[in-house]
Amino acid sequence: MKRALNSNDCVLIDGTPYPIGEDIADKFVPGDRLIGLSGGQLLHIPQADLQISFDAVTQNVEAFRQLRTTSAQQTTRFYEEFARILSDDQIFQRIQEVNTADVLAAKERGRSTTRLVLTDSMRRDMIAALLTWAQTPHVDGSLLDTIQHSGWMVSALKSPLGVIAFIFEGRPNVFADATGVLRSGNSCVFRIGSDALSTAQTIMDLAVRPALSVSGLPTGAVMLVESRSHASGWALFSDRRVSLAIARGSGKAVAQLGAVAQQHGIAASLHGTGGAWMIVGEHADARWFDSVVGSSLDRKVCNTLNVCCILRSRAEELVPVFVDALARTAAKNESQAVLHVDAEAKSLITKQPISTQFIMLEHSELATEWEWEDDPECSLIVVENIQEAIALFNQYAPKFIVSVISEDSIELEQVWREADAPFVGNGMTRWVDGQFALNKPELGLSNWQSGRILGRGGILSGDSVFSVRYLVDQSDADLHR
Repeated sequence: MKRALNSNDCVLIDGTPYPIGEDIADKFVPGDRLIGLSGGQLLHIPQADLQISFDAVTQNVEAFRQLRTTSAQQTTRFYEEFARILSDDQIFQRIQEVNTADVLAAKERGRSTTRLVLTDSMRRDMIAALLTWAQTPHVDGSLLDTIQHSGWMVSALKSPLGVIAFIFEGRPNVFADATGVLRSGNSCVFRIGSDALSTAQTIMDLAVRPALSVSGLPTGAVMLVESRSHASGWALFSDRRVSLAIARGSGKAVAQLGAVAQQHGIAASLHGTGGAWMIVGEHADARWFDSVVGSSLDRKVCNTLNVCCILRSRAEELVPVFVDALARTAAKNESQAVLHVDAEAKSLITKQPISTQFIMLEHSELATEWEWEDDPECSLIVVENIQEAIALFNQYAPKFIVSVISEDSIELEQVWREADAPFVGNGMTRWVDGQFALNKPELGLSNWQSGRILGRGGILSGDSVFSVRYLVDQSDADLHR
């Protein structure tokens, strides 16, 4: 059978021809789609994945139109019913059984299951998040500003954005996050990591769809793209009917998804690369420092401590404090810590805990986000002053979170002014979380790697996804320009 494409056929990307290659040419059939990204990366989307995504978005678009005729009280009822269903022990047990099977299957494939397990605490957090949305004022139609003129008035009002597309990693609690956009009048369609797909399908069947039905909201208002293929995610983020594409997960995957969305003219909110920095100043309190290091390394997520900079004037005292705190954190997990250190920090470590492995570090490696499961891993360097620490942060960090450990407000103010970070604090780094900090379930946390964010904060939540419309009320018939 003749192939639709040959391996030496080329795709023009940014003015440069790139050969398709044998692998894509062998699989490509009529009806499939190719997407070319900057740098020559080619993405092949089979027709089946295109269709699955297209059908989900089509239902979501229609549901968005229908939502304009529903009431705020119906949305409130949806959240309350969703929370009630998750509180039902018999229903939750059925969901948990499917999740257990997902976790076992993921372990057999050698996959990380840190965020996949649907625990009782995750269940409580989901219920709390849904009840928070139930109590949150409806966004659609709320007044932002009024400008009075002689004979006429302009009102600025919040309005829904449209279809919000999500691609999440494999955390089962994303439903409480994603469905938050209904509070601002939007509909949502999402794809979850393949490891958690069966869990997600079960939550949709047993909780989401029944809650939509009871509340009278359109059943297509929350759609799951039921595919394990990454290609279905590329299809979703290339559908121009999507108003906003939100991606959460690993840095490389999120960057790729963002490139797909942006290439198709879709606004993207990306939440991938993380890793927090800590700058320990001249006036740091050693006991405070010891405590916040442990609190910043309790588990690996995007706001976990990744790099610590200690001023040379305090290094002899505080480097051992850091090493001890890291070792204690590892001991709690019955694991071994991994510490990447520069030569100066290494020379100050007189007592080397057997629970800690030391690896020499070059400054260029400060850009590396260490990924770990049970064995805490981070970097430690010695710097001359606050200015050097800030310069390193601005050069190598994902421009995300920085914590300043100092009793001196001037040192904190300097970092606040000069560090390119949306999140700045004076203690543990793990405070950066929508639910924890703002009492709102988050859709994601944005860094400033690609520039500062226009018109909103770095914590994206369901009630912050809106557009602005202007309504004029003219009372003077003779008004003219």
